[in-house]
Amino acid sequence: MLYYLFEYLENQFQVPGASLFGFITFRAALAVILSLLISTIYGKRIIEFLQKKQMGETIRDLGLEGQKEKAGTPTMGGIIIILATLIPVVLLAKLENVYIILLIITTLWMGTIGFIDDYIKKFKNDKEGLKGRFKVLGQVGLGIIVGATLYFNPNVTIKEKLPAQVQQEMLAEDPNVPVTKFFKEEGKSTKTTIPFVKGNEFDYADLITWVNPGLEKYAWVIFILVAIFIITAVSNGANLTDGIDGLAAGTSAIIVLTLGIFAWVSGNIIFSDYLNIMYIPRVEEITIYIAAFVGALVGFLWYNAYPAQVFMGDTGSLTIGGIIAVIAIAVRKEWLIPVLCGIFLAENLSVVMQVSYFKYTKKKFGEGRRIFRMSPLHHHYQKKGYHESKIVTRFWIVGILLAIISIVTLKIR
Repeated sequence: MLYYLFEYLENQFQVPGASLFGFITFRAALAVILSLLISTIYGKRIIEFLQKKQMGETIRDLGLEGQKEKAGTPTMGGIIIILATLIPVVLLAKLENVYIILLIITTLWMGTIGFIDDYIKKFKNDKEGLKGRFKVLGQVGLGIIVGATLYFNPNVTIKEKLPAQVQQEMLAEDPNVPVTKFFKEEGKSTKTTIPFVKGNEFDYADLITWVNPGLEKYAWVIFILVAIFIITAVSNGANLTDGIDGLAAGTSAIIVLTLGIFAWVSGNIIFSDYLNIMYIPRVEEITIYIAAFVGALVGFLWYNAYPAQVFMGDTGSLTIGGIIAVIAIAVRKEWLIPVLCGIFLAENLSVVMQVSYFKYTKKKFGEGRRIFRMSPLHHHYQKKGYHESKIVTRFWIVGILLAIISIVTLKIR
């Protein structure tokens, strides 16, 4: 809203300084500051409110050190993250931008699913919370919305570069030819980016057109299925990672900040040309959302760092995973998720491996055996005697390393 106000003031009255709101970097900086202030100042009040409503976490006895002391700590703290993200976005972003609309829908959609889950756990005295099939149904529903929007919406386009030979001919004719001339007209595409590959673009339509070129019109089915899989996997990975103080929020902040870099360079035609990456018009507006989201996560860490004063609950963890997945798909970096979201992947795989191996050995030997002392992975290290703050810090370090590797893929092919 402030964006439109200052745009009006600039156009009608040429108010000094109003033009600053036209710059992505300025609005992103304001979004970080505002979200940090909201999450730290009003976060305390939300925590107090949750305490009054007796929204304390019920802790299952898993035999972990320091576990009993966490009983009664307020949960549903994801509300802090959601509010601290959405308020700056509404104030500072271009609300007609299709990517911003999708991210707002994602936040509210996944936040509602997580809230219902936390509500059932607390007030219905059901430790299992919302049934798994309903969670998956919600994730699939969001995947359909996101996939269909990104495929069919006319404002979701890319601009491909002209062949190198054509660019050289243009430069030979005019050495001062602007960068914008090196790109074709923007158009719809199901292309995405594959890391570490020289020709790093892949078209989802190729998965079916090799059978018959006429099947290209059904590429939307493939694209939506990919969106469903990614959203489901990443949101569940974030949910599993939320097990000890500060782990999910800290690793997510690193991931989202990295995606912010991708969004900014992918939406800037000069950087897209210099880095030889896909140029995605209008996607740079996501930077505002990402800035607010990072500020909200860091502000939440103020209260969630060890010893935690509040837990995010499924209200926060499912929302975080959903947002990360949608941003990655929007900036066409979803194939980087196994690297960038390596912590989430490891947590997910540890559970799958543990359960699968237990069932297999029970069937074969009559007794179930385990690969890890406990899953998800962070509990394995707790069982080995590591303090949770040390585990969190080391996971953050690994997350930073994975983020650097992901950023390096802009040039390494």
